[in-house]
Amino acid sequence: MKILHTSDWHLGRAFHRVSMLGAQAELIGHLVTTVREHAVDAVVVAGDVYDRAVPPLAAVELFDDALHRLADLGVPTVMISGNHDSARRLGVGAGLIDRAGIHLRTEPSAVATPVVLADAHGDVAFYGLPYLEPALVKDEFAVEKAGHEAVLAAAMDRVRADLAARTPGTRSVVLAHAFVTGGEASDSERDITVGGVAAVPAGVFDGVDYTALGHLHGCQTITERVRYSGSPLAYSFSETDHRKSMWLIDLAADGTVTAERLDCPVPRPLARVRGTLDDLLADPALTRHENAWIEATLTDAVRPADPMARLTERFPHTLSLVFAPDRAPDDPDVSYARRLAGRTDRQIAEDFVAHVRGAGPDERELTVLGEAFDAAREVAQ
Repeated sequence: MKILHTSDWHLGRAFHRVSMLGAQAELIGHLVTTVREHAVDAVVVAGDVYDRAVPPLAAVELFDDALHRLADLGVPTVMISGNHDSARRLGVGAGLIDRAGIHLRTEPSAVATPVVLADAHGDVAFYGLPYLEPALVKDEFAVEKAGHEAVLAAAMDRVRADLAARTPGTRSVVLAHAFVTGGEASDSERDITVGGVAAVPAGVFDGVDYTALGHLHGCQTITERVRYSGSPLAYSFSETDHRKSMWLIDLAADGTVTAERLDCPVPRPLARVRGTLDDLLADPALTRHENAWIEATLTDAVRPADPMARLTERFPHTLSLVFAPDRAPDDPDVSYARRLAGRTDRQIAEDFVAHVRGAGPDERELTVLGEAFDAAREVAQ
């Protein structure tokens, strides 16, 4: 069975205020063409279909168009909700859409109810694990302490139990939206650390033939049977070096997995350039980036006049301008942003308490902070 694995469409998202709807529409067309040209038997979309819980109308219309075009192909499609999606909104009409061969899996309680497809070698069970926010699903999965590993492990226990009761030789595919240990993050992914340690070990998915992951935006192979497709479009300059693609998975009769990367169309290349303004305007080596979307980091000791206007004369698609004067590491003017780099929202809050009071939060206060962030995440869902 040939399976096309994609994820993280983020319909409705802009790239530094530039609308990506045109590129996303082109992506849907490319997806349909790929399915047809490679004789794909099933499409899986591992979450973050939309960029936010209440997407703009244009994004909803594009999703509607995608559903119709996929249904017209007659090729079954399995989708799950991600942490950017509203599971309830995405799942509206799932029962009716299911009849058209588009299978939306957004309910945590249904993780062990697979979509069963068949080929010449027998059944393949597709299990959809939507993004499982620990604070929201801990009761459903009867875990004592809310955490990403605990709820995913409980969900996978249900999957393995259902699979064990099926005809021997039934092959299996799991769709999941999570941060798996060994994966490399990008700047464009929403943090999911609230509710416990975000990363879960790949061993959580043992016992199934292939795990199609979503959430991280770089295409990655965690193991031969556990992979991220990555986002098909770049959504931050941290993805400048990404090769955007989808996985074409060939699931053999014995469950053996063969994977091939299929490139996605690139609406415009990305480039990060760094130096003084005069150097960036004069360096002949940068000619190749003149048509790219640009993030420019200026290292001038003093902020130059009209830097964006001057940059766009050479690089008309400059979208981001960063000032980072070359200074000694112990310079007191080192930027606040640099001090915050790599820290989670909760760590920043704890640091703030320590800064204003002279001592960090105690155990009771840490609990209150954790509950506050969990409550905020529940509201966002």
